[in-house]
Amino acid sequence: MRVTTETGGPRERRKSVVEQAPAWNEEKVRGKERERGEERSRGEGKASAEERSRGEERVSNEKGWGKEGKQSQEQAPGKKQRRGPEKGRGVEKVPDHDPERVETRYRTRFPGMARARRKGRYEEKWRGGAVSSSHVVRCRVMSPAGPAWLRVRVLWALWALLAVLLAPWRLWAVEDVQECTWQVVLNKFETIGKNGASDRFFDQEPQDTVGNVFSMLVDAPIDPGERYLGFPYYLKINYSCEGQPSEDLIRKGHLTGLKPMVIVTFQSPVNFYLWKIEQLQIQMEAAPFRSKELCIAEEVCVMSWYTPMPIKNGSVVMHVDVRSNGLGPFIRNKRFHMNINGFLKRNPNRNTIQFTVGEELFNLMPQYFVNAPSRPLWHTVNQAPVLILGGIPNEKFILLTDTNFNDFSLVELSIDSCWGGSFYCPKAAFTATIYDAIATESTLFIRQNQLVYYFTGTYITLHESNHGSGRWVRVLANECIKMLCPVHFHGNGSEYIMALNVGKQEGYVYLGTITDGRVSFEMLPRHGSVCKELPVDSCSIVWAEFIPDNSQLLLLVESEYPNAKKNFQVVSYNPVSDELKILYNIPEFIPDARGLEFLMMLGTESYTNFPMVPKGMLYNPYNNMLFIWGNFLLQSFNEETFFYLADFPKELSIKYLVNSFRGDMAIVTETEEIWYLVEGSYQVHRLFPSRGWEVHVSLQGMHQSSLYAPNETMVTLFYEDNRLYQLVYLINGQQGRLVKRHVPVEELLMYQQHNSRYHVEQRGGHRVLSFPNLCPFTVISLRKLPNPQRYTRQERYRARPPLVLERSGFHHENSLAVYQGLVYYLLWLHSKYDKPYADPVHDPTWRWWKNNKQDEDYYFYLASNWRSAGGVHIDMASYEKIYDLKPDHELPERIFLDKGASYRFSIFVTAQGHSFRLQTNLGNAYQLRSQVDLGVVLADPDCLEAVVRQEILINRNSVLFSIILRDKRLCYDQGLSGHHLMKSSMMIKVVGSSGHCIQNTHRGARMQGNMMVPVFIGCPPGKRLAFDITYTLQYNRQQNKHYFDCIHVDPEMPCFLFRDLFYPFFLIQDLVTGDSGSFQGSYVLKVVGGGRTLDSIRAYSEEEIYHFNSPLDKTNSLIWKTSTAETTKDSAFHIMSHESSGIEWLCLENSPCYDAVPQSIFAPEFFFKVLVSNRDVDKSTYCNYELTFLLHIHGLPLSARRALFIVIVSASVSVGLVTLYIVFCLLWPIMVKAYNILRWKINNLVISDSYSTYLTPSGVFSMPSQRSFRINSKEAENGAEPKEILEKPLT
Repeated sequence: MRVTTETGGPRERRKSVVEQAPAWNEEKVRGKERERGEERSRGEGKASAEERSRGEERVSNEKGWGKEGKQSQEQAPGKKQRRGPEKGRGVEKVPDHDPERVETRYRTRFPGMARARRKGRYEEKWRGGAVSSSHVVRCRVMSPAGPAWLRVRVLWALWALLAVLLAPWRLWAVEDVQECTWQVVLNKFETIGKNGASDRFFDQEPQDTVGNVFSMLVDAPIDPGERYLGFPYYLKINYSCEGQPSEDLIRKGHLTGLKPMVIVTFQSPVNFYLWKIEQLQIQMEAAPFRSKELCIAEEVCVMSWYTPMPIKNGSVVMHVDVRSNGLGPFIRNKRFHMNINGFLKRNPNRNTIQFTVGEELFNLMPQYFVNAPSRPLWHTVNQAPVLILGGIPNEKFILLTDTNFNDFSLVELSIDSCWGGSFYCPKAAFTATIYDAIATESTLFIRQNQLVYYFTGTYITLHESNHGSGRWVRVLANECIKMLCPVHFHGNGSEYIMALNVGKQEGYVYLGTITDGRVSFEMLPRHGSVCKELPVDSCSIVWAEFIPDNSQLLLLVESEYPNAKKNFQVVSYNPVSDELKILYNIPEFIPDARGLEFLMMLGTESYTNFPMVPKGMLYNPYNNMLFIWGNFLLQSFNEETFFYLADFPKELSIKYLVNSFRGDMAIVTETEEIWYLVEGSYQVHRLFPSRGWEVHVSLQGMHQSSLYAPNETMVTLFYEDNRLYQLVYLINGQQGRLVKRHVPVEELLMYQQHNSRYHVEQRGGHRVLSFPNLCPFTVISLRKLPNPQRYTRQERYRARPPLVLERSGFHHENSLAVYQGLVYYLLWLHSKYDKPYADPVHDPTWRWWKNNKQDEDYYFYLASNWRSAGGVHIDMASYEKIYDLKPDHELPERIFLDKGASYRFSIFVTAQGHSFRLQTNLGNAYQLRSQVDLGVVLADPDCLEAVVRQEILINRNSVLFSIILRDKRLCYDQGLSGHHLMKSSMMIKVVGSSGHCIQNTHRGARMQGNMMVPVFIGCPPGKRLAFDITYTLQYNRQQNKHYFDCIHVDPEMPCFLFRDLFYPFFLIQDLVTGDSGSFQGSYVLKVVGGGRTLDSIRAYSEEEIYHFNSPLDKTNSLIWKTSTAETTKDSAFHIMSHESSGIEWLCLENSPCYDAVPQSIFAPEFFFKVLVSNRDVDKSTYCNYELTFLLHIHGLPLSARRALFIVIVSASVSVGLVTLYIVFCLLWPIMVKAYNILRWKINNLVISDSYSTYLTPSGVFSMPSQRSFRINSKEAENGAEPKEILEKPLT
């Protein structure tokens, strides 16, 4: 069952108190409603304006109401007063003249059209009696809607309500606009346009569903040779407003120009060795799409907006932020958690989706939650895509969600529940309850009794292969596990979990490591039990806290001595050095604070009779704050000095802590009370139960909120996006449901503050409520904020949908498929941009459009004439990377600082009242001093420094604080980009503002005066070293006076001639800001691999690398040398820079490139694998820039032996050929003459035979013939031709 919880809070109806509202006065408000509003706005006069300028609200007297009072009296007794323009917040309370029946009304100074339209929508009636004074209101007892145990009197409730409604000026009201909210669901391509369709996020592989569409796009700026793919899902976006049909609203929004803007944020993965660490976002504009359902309207009946839901390799946690483009209705920005659920699979038989961890249940029974204690929600912070929650009594059920409980499923786990293996464990009874549940990036852990199981999900995008376990795997089968302890943060590319032993292995802790879904456990300490090291007779580990960044394991140990005395200690263990030491001995009794807010534990304080019972610890790595909790609360900044927070009552016992890791923390006690603490302060505030909570619940009952009920049970408490949320089981009558609701911490503190601090004073002829203003300032704002990307390292792309050639502007399936393919290709270009050879233009999209930019006008011509293929036009300017994001009037979400880097900004504070005084100094000089003090608290003052300069603006009663946060260049070595960053933080506090300064903004109530920003020290993500091939070619051509490329030219990898000096140059490219400049630092260059062809390249061993690159090599193995004299400390390698002399290639006898055999008639070639690194040689940055690239060298020389051999062979062949030629020339005439003689003789024989055949018997004829033959023979010897001889006459 997939249950959807209600997350939207009640509608806040607050009205801005302004001097003029001309637009409002032009609204069409009918009848007497408008007349009453105008009369009231005139009746206020100048006095009201003066009251507003002082930030006060006064209780109006009877005089001046006139007709309104009469109209109020004339209402029927049973008729409810309608809420018109006169109802609202930040308003005045007016009693009726009738002493028998008092109807309390609230009026707004200027009636708005939005409120006038909603007149009569909300009704409320308060009845009661009044005393003789018209300025005091007494009402009958009213039962507010809330928990059954909550009962307050109306008299007190009204005073509390007045304290809220008549709050001081600093609670700025927000214009009462119509409350609308975004709605987002996932749709597959097949379900686009179907009403009510929703899909689950578990498919992770790209889909080949857009290729056919792209094949039709002729004359479009796409590469026809590329294969375009798509993502499995689309985001379907709608919105709804209170009390109106959503279909009408969406049509209205579309016609008024509304376009949802979507920003998808990809969370960086845990394993930075496998995936690149980056903060990546893509901003998309939603495309309108008509529903496929039957429609009788001419244009549209039902419509929605769609965008692709992109998926990125290495990321399974994604945030989807939806906002308006500024047109149409006002809709607040909203964030949705769209995480990949790797614990789902498709049933091929039924074509349905089912869980792999168990069987989904479809009925939430009350016994699962009612009267069950709440439990903590444990997971790896910002990394777990799926959250689980156990604790359902006597059932092996868990709540599972991939949307942070915006919706969830109840799943019965498919575990064996085998108790036999744990019979020897000290457990009195067994139950099916899942006690501990922890979620990591890809693995779920549970504990049932003493049994521990884990299940690894199927995350192809995360592990590059299917590492899913397919079933629950039982671990530590021979151990008795009493508790699982979470590790909130990952480190070193892994996640961690801890299991505490009981029984035979008491005093040990099992540290579990999860890397790429593979789980392994190690028992610590390695050298023996903690009990042996303390030493004590027996001990038990109560809690464990692991700090991955420091490889430190903190243990809360309970020790028992022979006299039955128990002692608690905080013990530190280092798994790397295998050292164990005691950090702190917890006192036996709770100290006596004697009315102080806190007490520093020095060992000299007095104590009460209440024993200290520690139950757990919590460590915040950002501010290095360690909390020890039980029936007390201790905090420490350095693990040495502890402070006792006396505001928390010793009669209560803490059950668990919930930390936002952004400066505040919630506390849940065993009695389900909720307390609140701002880290760094010492005041602990009770939120529930409290008077502020009673007022809040009463107000929600008046607003008829569905998130509150008379009977409710808290299931868990957790932080999401720095806001506190409850998961609560509500029972209304016979029905129960599970809802997620926001805990308005700021509002609760505000209610409590004004409920306890107010008084009534006489001013003139009437009494006025007065509230003391405890906030030291009236206005605080941030100034001179730099552009955030340089510090947040947030990369963002922009993608707009293709333009459709349809007059209505609605997209169709083909255009959405094109949109999908373009977004996929954009992210593919981003992933492929991290290559060693730098492009001429530093932008991932440059290669996409470089060949089509010249035809941009042609494509626009086709689109403007409605001739684009496929009915869509692709605008090349709509797909780009954004480098100039502007600050949003807030401090950045995080700050990355490189070596010596700084962050500068200013804070403008307007003081409360007169806050300046003259301070006398020596020499009779006077100095103006402000009583508004601001402090900057650094978590690591040894690593960071803050410079604060104060400028007093006495004419504005304000102070301008200029703050510089700077790295000290001391606390970090060098690391790869985004790897092994040091966590720290900066906390800004206005003295006296904690819990007292609260402001209502368009984002809700916000606490002012306390700001906390995480700071990461090290090499920021998004920086890289690249081979500047463009300038390298230019400079080499200039220095060598020529350049010869290979015969077969490769534009991606140009060749360099062996005999030329090689001058390499490199770039430092910032992928976030778009900056690209020459690398000016020092570096070491090594040839770490090579081969004669690309296929034969091999990596060299460490020994080979030394011999091939070190100037100290004595084995005649050097590949290259340089005249640069500077070397590393051990003189093993040359230190080079951009000013170094060139590299001369050697390829000595024992080097791999020596004696390269030509493969053709051309000179030999060789591919060198070159490593460039600035580690330990460049002190200007924390970044360890490492670049490995291939270098193609041609024209390599032959070895001397092979060259001599070739010369000898060549010379021999040449001499032989010459000799043969000479001999041939000398013998040729003789050979010709012999040939002619031989031919003549052969012919003579032939003729002689022929002549003898035709001779007659007569002797007369025979004699001349013989004579003639002899004559001819002599002529033939003289060189006459046979033909001439034969032709002579016989005379």
